[in-house]
Amino acid sequence: MAWIIANAVNIVVCAVLALLVLAVVIRMIRNKKSGRTSCGCDCGSCPMSGNCHGGESR
Repeated sequence: MAWIIANAVNIVVCAVLALLVLAVVIRMIRNKKSGRTSCGCDCGSCPMSGNCHGGESR
């Protein structure tokens, strides 16, 4: 119990960082499933546009 009290700040900071990383990963997965790009740019000017989204241009 003393160890938890002595390291409470570190535990809270690590928990917050883990939640942020989890939120980012979940958002990336949802964006991927809905067909959104991760870059947010126009695919017409992207050199990888032929490989993205099954070859469709957005």
